[in-house]
Amino acid sequence: MKVVFLVTGKDAEQWITVGVEKYSGRIGKYVPFEYVVIPEVRQKKTINDAAVVKEKEGVALLNRIQDSDYLVLLDQRGNKHTSESFAEWFQGMMNRSLKRCVFVAGGAWGFSEKVYQRANFMLSLSDMTFNHQVIRIMFLEQLYRALTILRGEPYHHE
Repeated sequence: MKVVFLVTGKDAEQWITVGVEKYSGRIGKYVPFEYVVIPEVRQKKTINDAAVVKEKEGVALLNRIQDSDYLVLLDQRGNKHTSESFAEWFQGMMNRSLKRCVFVAGGAWGFSEKVYQRANFMLSLSDMTFNHQVIRIMFLEQLYRALTILRGEPYHHE
């Protein structure tokens, strides 16, 4: 199974780029992995409507999703896991012989209704709200942690 991580907007800070590269390289040693950046919708001074931005970003995201993809949204309202239970859940995804499992971190305004309708699962990393840039590093670290847990490696301390 290939894992794809779709994000909206380029990495805003150098430390985010460094973190993404670090964890992408580590994850790629366990599973085929692709980090894909969808250009963010630029707001013009006449367009301050979050709904318009969400719709346009939603179209761009859905254009990258294949019919056979298992789509997981990183969303505060999603299912919560411990690191261990996320590893078990992820193992279940791999056992399903999916071609691609696509995780998506939306833009600053979240997801459009069409993206929510297409989603197969929603995953929450916390009850707290985080910047859509920061969540990239948090998710990649947890995905890497899950892979090391599944291999019985010492990265995760119990």
